[in-house]
Amino acid sequence: MSIKKEAKEARNSLQQGIYAIINPFVRLLIRLGVTPNMVTTVGLGGNIAAACVLAYAGILISQYNQSPDFSLLIWAGALTIGFSLFDMLDGQVARLGNMASTYGAMYDSVLDRYCELFTLGGISYYLICCGNGYGALITFLALVGSIMVSYVRARAEGLGIECKIGFMQRPERVVVTAIALLATGITGNSLSPESTFDPNMILVTAMAVIAVFANLTAFARLTHSRRWLKENNRA
Repeated sequence: MSIKKEAKEARNSLQQGIYAIINPFVRLLIRLGVTPNMVTTVGLGGNIAAACVLAYAGILISQYNQSPDFSLLIWAGALTIGFSLFDMLDGQVARLGNMASTYGAMYDSVLDRYCELFTLGGISYYLICCGNGYGALITFLALVGSIMVSYVRARAEGLGIECKIGFMQRPERVVVTAIALLATGITGNSLSPESTFDPNMILVTAMAVIAVFANLTAFARLTHSRRWLKENNRA
């Protein structure tokens, strides 16, 4: 069995395990009359809240000359991972509640992009306020890769090409971002005042991982689409 196939099966098994846990809550939402689009909107609100926390952390540094409040990064990480679970909830509400729709799928995709724009924008602003311009630039490159992964897939599917290949898809990006925020916050709070280590380097490293692999994924999808079109005499 290939590594790619094993990874796909592992991911599917994890997804099914999560579904088994959240399905009772999903059925409760359906009974309460909650629609998939409501769940998607709440998820966006949570990600905006995470971005606001990051912006506030930056404002405390730039406007009030305070040292970084790393507890705020813990809150931002918790909000990011917590409300990103709504990305799974809305799909399950749609499936189990027989409320799936073409517009709902589009609404979900659009709000997913907004979530990433707000979260990575908040991280970039925080790093700028910390005086880490290189980190902010790397975060911008991570944002470019994240958007292009989704854009290439959308364009490919518009041409009838199934294009889900690549490692750094949205679930992976969310997990890396949230864990990085939590790790940065926890490390920053636990370091002694005499330490010379900058906890923000954890966050910058995670953004670099996303920047590299998200952009590689975008180009891999572009290459996959070119091959498919060529094989089907549509290039």
